[in-house]
Amino acid sequence: MNKLQIATLIIPFLSTNVYAEIEKTPNIVLILCDDMGFSDLGCYGSEIKTPNIDKLAQEGVRFSQFKNTGRSCPSRAALLTGRYQHQAGMGWMAEVDEHRPGYRGQIDKEYPTIAEIMKEGGYSTYMSGKWHVTTTGAYDAPNGSYPVQRGFDRYYGCLHGGGSYYKPSPVYNNLDRITNLPDDYYYTQAITDSAVSFVNKHDCKTSMFLYVAHYAPHLPLQAPQKYIDKCIDRYKVGYDVLRKQRFEKQKQLQLVPDEMELPLFNKEFGGKRPAWEELTTEQQHKWINDMATYAAMIEIMDEGIGKLVDAIKKKGMYENTVFIFLSDNGATDEGGYIGQLMSDLSNTPYRSYKKWVFQGGTSTPFILTYGNRSKNKMQGKVCNQPAHIIDVLPTCMAIGGMKYPQKYSHADLEGKNLLPASEGKSIEKRTLYFEHQSSCAIIDGTWKLVKANRNEQWELINLDEDPFETNDLADKYPDKVEELETKWIEWANTHKVFPLEDKTWTERLNFYRAKNPNQKGE
Repeated sequence: MNKLQIATLIIPFLSTNVYAEIEKTPNIVLILCDDMGFSDLGCYGSEIKTPNIDKLAQEGVRFSQFKNTGRSCPSRAALLTGRYQHQAGMGWMAEVDEHRPGYRGQIDKEYPTIAEIMKEGGYSTYMSGKWHVTTTGAYDAPNGSYPVQRGFDRYYGCLHGGGSYYKPSPVYNNLDRITNLPDDYYYTQAITDSAVSFVNKHDCKTSMFLYVAHYAPHLPLQAPQKYIDKCIDRYKVGYDVLRKQRFEKQKQLQLVPDEMELPLFNKEFGGKRPAWEELTTEQQHKWINDMATYAAMIEIMDEGIGKLVDAIKKKGMYENTVFIFLSDNGATDEGGYIGQLMSDLSNTPYRSYKKWVFQGGTSTPFILTYGNRSKNKMQGKVCNQPAHIIDVLPTCMAIGGMKYPQKYSHADLEGKNLLPASEGKSIEKRTLYFEHQSSCAIIDGTWKLVKANRNEQWELINLDEDPFETNDLADKYPDKVEELETKWIEWANTHKVFPLEDKTWTERLNFYRAKNPNQKGE
């Protein structure tokens, strides 16, 4: 009996789902978390327990030099469109439509989303979680930019970027607004439950693209007490001990060079970063409790990812699924003095926080894993090649064996396919650009030019020697500063970045709302 005859006998006994999986392009599960620092996963150095994410990292590849845009809305726009955020209309935040190119508060309709593109490639498309790329003035009624209006077959989640985990608003199921939530509702768990539901109801005759956009561990710090209690004791040693432990673990994991020393970022604390012993007892207690809550929020998310993976396995889809995990930006200092000390730990070993385009704001964990372990060419290893959140869409297209659909214009995606890098092959070198709230940067080879805002001077950093941005070489190499600044200006001129805005949050909202009363994103 030959192989064909054997297969003919076996096939009728295979479940429809399993047989369908053999024949089609891989499923893709794209998981994005919110405001989580570079070192907050176990597989990136943390004491936070993330066994399910760690398992994906152990079976797949981790990137050590993956960059985001420094803020939620811009990162989501870049991820969804494969291009820099200003070009897609999301140069700042969804909180206001400024009615100027690059700053419309939502993704421009002329640029297709990842869901629209994957759908053209034959995928069934689902999303669960935080959207945050529709202008807030349109939250009461669909304006053409809601998830199911931008390519997703099914959606459950909150359009907004902030708010309570117990009562997020506005929550939508497709285009139906949900106003009554159960008493035991917790947003992270609801995101998981809806994602699992999408998997369970998925028709395996088509490939699945599932975007799970977690809100955790974004402020406010909220988690069920039983999860917090599990984390309290590990934070009693304080942030100085934990920061050193994370850094040493990062060296063991080959995420940072072994010869590097852990820097102290005094400038970010007005000249003197406090040692743990210098805090008052009250401040120490608050840091311990807040950090335990933050850790609990990440652990609940990880628990949900485990449930999602189990559902995919039970469906018979795991071997033909690719998992991608990342964060939208670094940890934030928006929680005041104690919050800044928390983020100083979370962003280990990098400088600064969310909102700024220093390494702490733009560095994120990035994990890519095939369920079929034989396809993980760098299993358990670290890729040190630079990458950017604009690369997610072209990477997903490559996984699906797709070309840019002819029905859409703007085929000139600036993001790159990362599959060669995930296999240990070199990818084409390129220059990366950044801007948020007039914090600007360019990474060109080993050089980075960066400044905190439009009113500050450029800092020149040699990333090979100083990846933690502690030694400004601008005065030593003025020609290099001029060269990189010229490149950055050319990029800004062609990507709808100018004019830069340096108004405070409230001033900016009030100014543009008064100037442009129509905030429906029309």
